[in-house]
Amino acid sequence: MGESSSSVSIDVERISFGGKCVYPGYPQEHHIQTSHGPVSVAVFGDLEKPALVTYPDVALNRLFFCPEASSLLLHNFCIYHISPPGHELGAAPISSDVPVLSVDQLADQVAETLDYFGLGSVMCLGVTAGAYILTHFATKYRERVLGLMLVSPLCKAPSWTEWFYNKVISNLLYFYGMCGLIKECLLQRYFSREVRGSSLVPESDIVQACRSLLDERQSTNVWRFLQSINVRHDLTESLKKLQCRTLIFVGENSPFHSEALHMATNLDRRYSALVEVQACGSVVTEEQPHAMLIPMEYFLMGYGLYRPCQMSCSPRSPLSPSCISPELLSPESMGVKLKPIKTRVSLQV
Repeated sequence: MGESSSSVSIDVERISFGGKCVYPGYPQEHHIQTSHGPVSVAVFGDLEKPALVTYPDVALNRLFFCPEASSLLLHNFCIYHISPPGHELGAAPISSDVPVLSVDQLADQVAETLDYFGLGSVMCLGVTAGAYILTHFATKYRERVLGLMLVSPLCKAPSWTEWFYNKVISNLLYFYGMCGLIKECLLQRYFSREVRGSSLVPESDIVQACRSLLDERQSTNVWRFLQSINVRHDLTESLKKLQCRTLIFVGENSPFHSEALHMATNLDRRYSALVEVQACGSVVTEEQPHAMLIPMEYFLMGYGLYRPCQMSCSPRSPLSPSCISPELLSPESMGVKLKPIKTRVSLQV
């Protein structure tokens, strides 16, 4: 392993979100000095297991799963969760003298993180902006990525509308910090209207918890990551060169729904799959994590990974296995054969 500026243990038995327990254990927080500045990585689980690298969306610093999904991942992987620069808990504002990193530099930070931990090829899981960074990493360092699990991913350069919208948010962040309007904009980015609530329906516990967590973010650091993502370049041509299998989840109410569809149509259809989740926003990992269970199980089976036995009596995903093509289970040289699929799940009232 390489040298880091510091490495400390977070005294947390479990990280919880929305009242649900996820990622049990004592994660180790590593502060790694890369050639493009420091990056914080929280490590969960058994270091002897295969590596899963995760990367969250703008203003988030964790991927939160229901207990079943987190158990599935921790049973099979050691999780290396990379926070965007300055997004980790307790981070100080990044100095204005430090240049804003490009998406290429953020992808290179991922590579240097792998070098620090002595990791070769890894599985990757990212959400929206984080999904873009990991996809870009996979196109630059193809031999280092075994597979991609992407949630409401970005892959194109921002449209004029998105660019302008992000500019407005950036200006508000810069001058007013994490104000109420910014939090509302971010919550709309993450969640569907169903869970955000209305004048007649209160917002869900998970939205309330996320709103509280946004108060802990350094607005300057969020501004910097948003600046990086707002000048991203188009990865469409690079997608055709990917050498790994890819599983895409997207909520049908996500602002980035069309972007995920575009990405799915430009991947090799022999080794990619699309799961659309009804009545869900961008962050499927938080809003409807159970919808990810069965597709992830089938995806991981292609790598010889499996569901832990102790979970056999746990609630299963509301997705019906009959919605998933049986060809998912056909043996191929790369494992399970994936075909484009569309799976829907209705909200339980």
